[in-house]
Amino acid sequence: MSLSSMPAQRGRLLLRVALFMAATLLVLLAVMAWHTWRLSTTQTTVATRPGVAVDADAAARRLSAAVQQPTVWTPTDQHAQAFEALHRLLADSFPKAHAALQVQRFGKHALLYTWPGRDPKAQPIALLAHQDVVPVAPGTEKDWQEPPFSGALKDGFIWGRGAWDDKGNLMAIMEAVEMLLQSGFQPRQTVYLAFGADEEVGGEDGAHLIASWFQQQGVRLRFALDEGLLITHGMVPGVRKPVALIGVAEKGYLTVSLTAHGQPGHTSMPPMRSAIGLVSEAVARVETQQMPPHLTGLPRDMFEAVAPEMEGPTRWLLSNLWLTAPLVTRQLEKTPSTNAMLRTTTVATVFKAGERENVLPGVATALVNFRLLPGDRSEDVVQHVKQVVSGLNVEVGRQPQVTEASPVSSSQTPAYRLLAHTLRELQPEIVVAPGLLVGGTDSRHFAKVSDATFRFSPVHASQPDLARFHGTNERIGQDNYVGMIQFYERLLRNTDQF
Repeated sequence: MSLSSMPAQRGRLLLRVALFMAATLLVLLAVMAWHTWRLSTTQTTVATRPGVAVDADAAARRLSAAVQQPTVWTPTDQHAQAFEALHRLLADSFPKAHAALQVQRFGKHALLYTWPGRDPKAQPIALLAHQDVVPVAPGTEKDWQEPPFSGALKDGFIWGRGAWDDKGNLMAIMEAVEMLLQSGFQPRQTVYLAFGADEEVGGEDGAHLIASWFQQQGVRLRFALDEGLLITHGMVPGVRKPVALIGVAEKGYLTVSLTAHGQPGHTSMPPMRSAIGLVSEAVARVETQQMPPHLTGLPRDMFEAVAPEMEGPTRWLLSNLWLTAPLVTRQLEKTPSTNAMLRTTTVATVFKAGERENVLPGVATALVNFRLLPGDRSEDVVQHVKQVVSGLNVEVGRQPQVTEASPVSSSQTPAYRLLAHTLRELQPEIVVAPGLLVGGTDSRHFAKVSDATFRFSPVHASQPDLARFHGTNERIGQDNYVGMIQFYERLLRNTDQF
């Protein structure tokens, strides 16, 4: 080979490589385009039927009366009178329900209503809600547009603590049952209404007792439906339609302690490493080396359900997760709300050490809270933490309150299809998708007695509304509330068909 021919050959080789890469890229883009084009909707096609007629003003007044009762659960039961007043209100407001349904009491204030079905062999269902509300943060009362327990009816809203969480669901369920009884309806299967009274502090004196009674009686639920995810507006990127996310699982709960011991003494002659320094480094390691993300299982199911309804680049990316999963994962990790869907989250919440600025503490402890993704067990997380802080003289322990992540209920079952059908029958523009609830509900107590558990509140909400949840100016729109009543009424009617 002559020296003069080498540049030409090298040029031809580079051209062939470039052409091959271009051809490969074109094929890849064609495959991605085909995947995007062939992606068809997973939404159920349903004939639209209007919801039942509701006396909106009367229903709003009844919810207002319920909100006016400050049913905050405390260990000393100092608000017992408020719970009793709420029970009287339920009896007075829904006389047909209290005549036809058996009412049992569990713990201090929890209620279980039993509506016998026509077919004793049909598997029962349960609708859940809770009577208790979170307290109003001291000093924030002045920030409310209407007093927190006023139940004010103003500007088309019912205002006050509990209007949304969770007396809205509770009262809407009772409104629906009362209307069905008025029409002469009786469900095919037995329907249980389980109304806990201490959900905000764990549900041990309410939902736990009811679920244990179910277990003792041999009751096996077809499904349980509790509060949870919402009908979201503008909260799923690339989807203009409202998206109803049905929680088919909820995260678990674990708090790990990190403790270091040091020699107490004067700060004028400190050791090379203080107890505070050791624990601080341990916390930094744990927060920066978190449990790995997983764009599989439930998160992937959710994205695949909404991808056909998306527009623009987001549809392209989510239609080709076989290739784009790493990129999509990196993007989702950047936002707290979507990051929480992908992994067991980690955050330090409490630090205990020292009393004076010039005295070395003998002990320093930090508490780190984890919300467990389904598939991650508490023992896995503890082992992960121990590995991350290995080499530091730090003790790893766990706090007593531990809740494992719930089982994942399938979105391919008739029970899930019942929810989706009911939603789209009333509001055909809604996109329905399975989702993960990052908080906790009473429903976790029913996992052992139910074939499926769903966490969904039929409430329309946009991003600004979320600050009202457990926050200031909690309220629910009257039209929104009417939609909740219509959902539960139609759900109970449709249960016969699924």
